[in-house]
Amino acid sequence: MSVHPRVVHKRRATITALPLYYSGHVLKKHTKEKDFKNYYAELRGATLFLYKDDTQDTYVEKLDLEQLKSMELESPYQRKTPTIFTLTLHTEEVQEVQEVQLKMDNADTGEEWRAYILTVVKRQIPSKLQLLPGQMFLLQDVLVQERTRNPPSSQPPLPPRPSFLKPSGSAGASSPPKATSAHGIPACFFDVTRQEAERMLEANPEYGGIILRPSTLPNNYALTLRQLTPSGPVMKNYRVASTSGGFIIELEAAVMVPSLNDVLTYFIEKTEYRVHPYVPFQPYDTRIDVLPAPECVATTSPTAKIIPKAQVAPMVQSQNKEEPLPDPAKPVGGEYVLPDEDGPDEHDLKMVQLAGDLQEVLKLRRENICKEKGNPPGMAQWATNGAPL
Repeated sequence: MSVHPRVVHKRRATITALPLYYSGHVLKKHTKEKDFKNYYAELRGATLFLYKDDTQDTYVEKLDLEQLKSMELESPYQRKTPTIFTLTLHTEEVQEVQEVQLKMDNADTGEEWRAYILTVVKRQIPSKLQLLPGQMFLLQDVLVQERTRNPPSSQPPLPPRPSFLKPSGSAGASSPPKATSAHGIPACFFDVTRQEAERMLEANPEYGGIILRPSTLPNNYALTLRQLTPSGPVMKNYRVASTSGGFIIELEAAVMVPSLNDVLTYFIEKTEYRVHPYVPFQPYDTRIDVLPAPECVATTSPTAKIIPKAQVAPMVQSQNKEEPLPDPAKPVGGEYVLPDEDGPDEHDLKMVQLAGDLQEVLKLRRENICKEKGNPPGMAQWATNGAPL
């Protein structure tokens, strides 16, 4: 006797409290398998539950779509051809990549599955959907429920990308990386043992959570990682082998990188940047001490700078003063003397003195002539004062 679908739905709801967003028949197979198998699928939250049929209340397999890395469509949307999706899931616990293919015989059903899966994973409705307005309305309602159930802010925000994560150099692949160069050894490399590295991470978690150290094997390295989990901090140790072509991170699926800095980049990206390399902080001063000023330094405001004047030795006056030249002889009244513009010199003085002597001689001669002619004394005086002869 078949069970009513409503009863089955109630039983499934008791197994998980996740809301049911979409359901239907799908074909599923892993990439390693040859044939598809028929399942009844339910999309609850961000998890896809697979049942053998719609009458089973216990799922046989579930896919955690939170680990979805990519969803590829093998062929473009066509109504008359089936739709095949390839889901790439990365499981963090076992470090394994899983590829699952889902097939829908109806292209419209396949478009709905694609819309619902991408909406709950990315928490946004994808663009360019081939859906009717009513289907878009239901999809919008699913987006609101999923954001309410698992808001984006429920997890702490990721820190910014560290500055030391620089892209790999453009060196040729033929030249092996040099781990002993100045740029090859990261700052979080310490020559310590496993126990010492774990103690360092435990004692100073604020410095970081990754320590790169030498391995017990020659020419190899080891990486100690301290990661926070809901149950508390967990210590893990990984081996990094050095080869001529690079460095191999020995995981279940080995990863090869060209340098030790790329080893750190790989672990930081895989932990979603929540763990960063162990780098001790440099101490900083928090006080400014006011010291007394030195004696030779003035504490007052500086005054204007005075430029000293040049000191010139005083001129020594000679004791033997030169005697001034004698004043030139004053001309006799009534006689004309031409002024010297450039000032009198010795020659001019002699000429003036000679003219004076000549005038005296002429005066005496006039007086003698007047006496001989019997002129009165007034005439002699008149002749003396400059009358013509």
